Order: sequence, then structure tokens, then C-alpha cells
Amino acid sequence: MTDTVIRRTGRAGHVTLSRPKALNALNHGMCLEIEAALDAWRDDPEVALVMIDGAGGDIAEIYHQGRAGDYATGRALWRDEYRLNAKLAEYPKPVISFLHGFVMGGGVGLGGHVGERVVCESSQIAMPECGIGFVPDVGGSLLLARAPGRLGEYLGLTAARMGPGDAIHAGFADHFVPEADWPALKERLAATGDVAALAEAASAPPPASPMAAAQDEIDALFGADSVAGIRTALEGATGPIGEAARKAVGRNSPLSMAVTLEMLRRLRADGRDIRAALRQEYRVSHRIVEQGDFVEGVRAQIIDKDRTPHWRLAADEVTPAHVEAMLAPLGQDELAI
Repeated sequence: MTDTVIRRTGRAGHVTLSRPKALNALNHGMCLEIEAALDAWRDDPEVALVMIDGAGGDIAEIYHQGRAGDYATGRALWRDEYRLNAKLAEYPKPVISFLHGFVMGGGVGLGGHVGERVVCESSQIAMPECGIGFVPDVGGSLLLARAPGRLGEYLGLTAARMGPGDAIHAGFADHFVPEADWPALKERLAATGDVAALAEAASAPPPASPMAAAQDEIDALFGADSVAGIRTALEGATGPIGEAARKAVGRNSPLSMAVTLEMLRRLRADGRDIRAALRQEYRVSHRIVEQGDFVEGVRAQIIDKDRTPHWRLAADEVTPAHVEAMLAPLGQDELAI
């Protein structure tokens, strides 16, 4: 069975990810297939809108290549995946993504930048990259930078999961529609080619957002400009948010967290767009397998599952020079999108 089901239904182009055993993780071939479909539908007068569902790159593949000293494979995947992310964000026709179940990493890149993002009761959205020695990518750094207050730092450094109400509050989603209503909604969108059907289906208020209720607490805990400052604020934190955040910041890659903070700072300071965010992310992904904690993080979390990564740098060893080295321009290898 193919990993990607691509078809035209009525007035809609329809992309469904179909790798349930891999939580719908995007691999390189899937990225290229989806991009080819988008290119074909862009100028097809019979296609009025695009729907994406089943949304969730394949980090295990990049891990094995990196262990073998092959850094080009991962870089090629990230280049093509980031180009797809930008194309979706700038697509001239309406794109509706249906974000159900676990939506992390590549799923956020595929469904998080389009014009209409739908969540339901089962939606659990996160950017867990710092836990595997990486950084929020696929344009996720831009979503984090635009989140209210210091919610972006909280989500990026801790990999906290957002339910449907949280995702809407944080700017990762737009509409809540009960999952039982999705089949009828998709049928109507395909039949009419009119996104107005979405507004009607999303007439009920979304579930409450625990993160919105805790916004002041999150802002206080993650208000510092450095990982060290955030650690200090978390030392005396009580309650479920503070305690969980302290554990996450204590176990995730110190280098990845420091780079993530700087990425968000730069995006906010310069008011950058999706392309600038992706170019910055690619500078890190270009280097992360060879020079960062990615291989060790994936080994500990995905391959061996011992959950005991041995990071290259301890928290007190990460310097501004280490961060700058990961974010420095790539010259002729800079991402071209």
C-alpha cells in the first residue's frame, strides 16, 4: 500500500498520509509526491481547494544515514520538505488540513501553515524536537515565535502537547469540528469547492485551553532570555505545569534548547516570514546530524529507547559561540526556496 493517497474528489484535490505504523511520518518520497500533486492542481480549473488529512521527515531514516557518515541524505530530505512547507503556506488556492490524533514534526509542517486548520477531540499537537537533539523545524519555529507571550518558548523547549483548545490559542489551528462531523464536511467541501462549509461546521465553540488559563504562569517561567535563566525560574516552580516543564528542560538537549531560543528571538525581532524561518531552520538541520545532538537523541528516544541520551554539551557548557555556529549562514549551501 502506498504511503500517500493522492486523488481528486469532486472539486477538491485530496492528500491522505497512510503510514499509521510510523505515525504518518513524512519520508522523502512522500514529500515529492505531495509537491507534484500541488503543482498539478494549482493550474487545474477543476480543483477549487485542497484537503490534507492523516497528518504526522522520517527521522529514523536520517539517523541511520548519519551513523554511516552520510549527511547528504538528510540534507536533501530537509531541503525538499522545507520547500513543500513554503509552497503550502503560499498556495494560491484554499488548503484545509485536518489535524487528528498525534500531529508532530513533519505533520505540523504539512498542515500547520495552510489557510484553514481543523482540529477535533483527539488532536494532540507538539514540537518535540529538542527531546531528540534537534530544533523545531518545518516552519514550526515561526508558529512558536508568533504564539502569545512566552508560549513559544514553553512549547519549543518542553515539547508539551496541545489539545484542540490549546492549538487554537497558540495559533497552530483555526477551527474545532467534532471528528464525527468530518466525513460529511469533507464530502461537502469536495462537492462544492467552497470553504464556507467549514465555517458552518465549526459553529460550536472549541474546548477550553488549559494553556490559555496558565498563560501568566508560563510567561513568568519562560520569560528569561537564556536557558539558564529559565532553569532558575523553574527551580522553585510548583504545580503540574512548572514541575513537568522543569523535568523536560532538565532532560532535553541543552544545545538544541539554546539554539531554539535564539531562533525565536531572531524571528520576533525581524518580523520574518515562512521563508526566512525555513532558511534559518535549514542552517541548523544542515549541521545537526554531524555537529549536534541529533544522532544521539534519536538513538535514545527512537532506536534504543533507553531514554538516556548523552548530550555533547552540558547545560553550563553551551556558549553563545556554539549557538552562533549552528545558525551561521551556509554560503553556497544556503536553502534556496
